[in-house]
Amino acid sequence: MSQNAIELKNISKYFGPVAANHHVSLTVRKGEILSLLGENGSGKTTLMNMLSGIYYPDEGEIYIDGKEAAIRSPRDAFEHGIGMIHQHFKLVDIFTAAENIILGMEGKGRLNLAEASAKIRALCEKYGFKIDPDEKVYNMSVSEKQTVEIIKQLYRGADILILDEPTAVLTPQETERLFEVLRNMRADGKAIIIITHKLNEVLEISDRVAVLRKGEYIGSIETAQATEKSLTDMMVGHKVDLDIERVDPVTPVPRLFVKNLTCVDKYGAKTLDDVSFEVTSGEIFGIAGIAGAGQKSLLEAIAGLETPVSGSIRFIDPRTGKEEELVGKSPKAIRDMGVALSFVPEDRLGMGLVGAMGMTGNMMVRSYRDGKSLFTETKKPRVLSEDIVKQLDVVTPSINTPVRRLSGGNVQKVLVGREIANSPAVLMTAYAVRGLDINTSYTIYNLLGDEKKRGSAVVFVGEDLDVLLALCDRIMVLSSGQVTGIVDARSATKEQIGLMMTQRRKGA
Repeated sequence: MSQNAIELKNISKYFGPVAANHHVSLTVRKGEILSLLGENGSGKTTLMNMLSGIYYPDEGEIYIDGKEAAIRSPRDAFEHGIGMIHQHFKLVDIFTAAENIILGMEGKGRLNLAEASAKIRALCEKYGFKIDPDEKVYNMSVSEKQTVEIIKQLYRGADILILDEPTAVLTPQETERLFEVLRNMRADGKAIIIITHKLNEVLEISDRVAVLRKGEYIGSIETAQATEKSLTDMMVGHKVDLDIERVDPVTPVPRLFVKNLTCVDKYGAKTLDDVSFEVTSGEIFGIAGIAGAGQKSLLEAIAGLETPVSGSIRFIDPRTGKEEELVGKSPKAIRDMGVALSFVPEDRLGMGLVGAMGMTGNMMVRSYRDGKSLFTETKKPRVLSEDIVKQLDVVTPSINTPVRRLSGGNVQKVLVGREIANSPAVLMTAYAVRGLDINTSYTIYNLLGDEKKRGSAVVFVGEDLDVLLALCDRIMVLSSGQVTGIVDARSATKEQIGLMMTQRRKGA
């Protein structure tokens, strides 16, 4: 019997003239955790989608346990023992964990929930999961929902698991629990593939690392022989400086005051609960929290896109020294009174860019909103577009190609580049590097550092605690819409912030 769980031979996949994967050959062993690395557009997701039955290869062969396999659908992948856990979970909130796990399974008559729950508890005991089969999904944390997705695959007999960015929204403590479970699964002979951008986690959890670059397989290396720098060099093809420069704020002055801010969603539930903090010029103020902790609502309230039910947001104009109240004003009114807030939203195309327009058109939209002519002011937007393409290495046929035709990572580069180029007094970024390769991410970190040196007050919402600790001056932690603390990033630890991300404010 083959010691390789998976063997890919000369796999190619084309989308029109573009080769997403070109003659990729690699193996995944039984009882191994393999990390799959590569820049945006390197073909990682496409390759895994062919293993999970979403795409079918145009060329090449796939061997599972030494036998050639034709995987034309997710059902075929399931029959070959392959399960993929995506970043966005596919669960029914009103169902229990057990009901979600057995949902869609074929069986004669009614499925026995009691038997299913017993089997789920046995899997939990075997691998170290912590989940109640009878708990409703809507009551679960992100980590628990992810656990349900993993158990769903194991329950259905998966011996090969693919995890796409599994730690993106987990606290350090939750990440460590997940890694312990993965190690137990590896010891049981499971083959595990992890797609991630977090090199420190790659070095901690994986046995071997495979690298793709521009759709081609570059090679693999035993993790014990690798470093963050060597892996980055393999991904990018040249040496990359991974240092984040953090200078001390120079003569910081108050720029933004948020006091007792409370917001509710359309159902009346609080998204922010009595939030207070201040941001000064020349600093990067980080915001940490698990997904849905209130980050989006906070930034939208400051930008005038959401109206708080109580509290105040005061801005000190650096040109006049005048203090202005932002609550109650529309985004246009905020711009008209000279408040330069720049906002990179989570929904890049939904709120940030016009998908049907090219880069030049999207730069012109910004100029038009600032009161300049949409028809006569074309030179500066065009030059800005060309600068962004060069500086951030945007992959696009033309600066006039509709941005909706670009990959998600390249759309993000366009948006971040445009917002930073606006030279705001307050620059707010929400997940500015989400989905970006490490090379571009560090370019953006350096650009944010330049804005800090220029005197901007930078508000940085991120999900990588290592980056938050290295880039920011102070970090505010949100948990369930409440501030559980503000710490000095130079002395705080990941573990300290991770605990704060799951706590409730004292007295609340």
